Amino acid sequence: MISPEPAAPKIAGAPISWGVCEVPGWGYQLTPERVLTEMGEVGLVATEFGPDGFLPAEPTAMASVLSSHGLHAVGGFTPLLLHVPDHDPVPEVRRLLASYEASHAGTLVLSAITGQDGYDSRPELDEAGWHTLLANLDRLSKVAEEHGVHAVLHPHVGTMVETGEDVRRVLEGSTVQLCLDTGHLLIGGTDPAELTRQAPERVAHTHLKDVDLGLARQVQAGRRSYTDAVRAGMYRPLGTGDVDVPSIISDLRRRGYDGWYVLEQDTILTEAPHGVGPVADVHASVSYLRSVLAH
Repeated sequence: MISPEPAAPKIAGAPISWGVCEVPGWGYQLTPERVLTEMGEVGLVATEFGPDGFLPAEPTAMASVLSSHGLHAVGGFTPLLLHVPDHDPVPEVRRLLASYEASHAGTLVLSAITGQDGYDSRPELDEAGWHTLLANLDRLSKVAEEHGVHAVLHPHVGTMVETGEDVRRVLEGSTVQLCLDTGHLLIGGTDPAELTRQAPERVAHTHLKDVDLGLARQVQAGRRSYTDAVRAGMYRPLGTGDVDVPSIISDLRRRGYDGWYVLEQDTILTEAPHGVGPVADVHASVSYLRSVLAH
């Protein structure tokens, strides 16, 4: 995913920016028709799949729905149990890769979930668990590669890979590439700009989100749950929070990054939106990102 010369930037969306999430009870869920239509209206050319059930499960039908809205498929966020010795994630990934082939998606975004619902807490991982997790990451990378797909690990709040130390262990103990999620890394204690400079060869996918650092620090200190902070607006349109988005993009482009920039502003809707709804923030982020990429 790193080439000598930067390619034209590729900007994509994700259903989570419209409040569509895999977590039970997350909030009001908008229809695929509205979300995909609004993606096109703000000029996005591609999207991640969203949670199971958002798009049709049958691969050809999924590809048809995306095509009818003028969207390409990027790939999808795939939460998997990776640290449990008697659980094999490979069969599930092989099943998912059929959808990738039919829709020409190229990026499998792995998340090392805890096995609990939601992202408000996580258990401590022992050495045996780490050994299993790291081995599974390498196994899944190879399986994806067999299908022409890049597997990336998404460090994520409330998963088994959250903190700066977790990210370090993944970088040192496996060969998997990373999804640079600027929000989750910052909340978990990793400076995304510094990671971009230190390990550019491992960054193969990017989730761009901005963060209200005040709310993020409440999550870090245990004074507020992750879900409550999202509901309170911890994630912001690009350019209105505390993530140094221009620096991150500058470092990526200087090193020849040619992957997707996926706009993600994790959102919780309590009811059907009145008026414009979440697309207003997405439009603001698209405009900001294009202005940064133009320089």
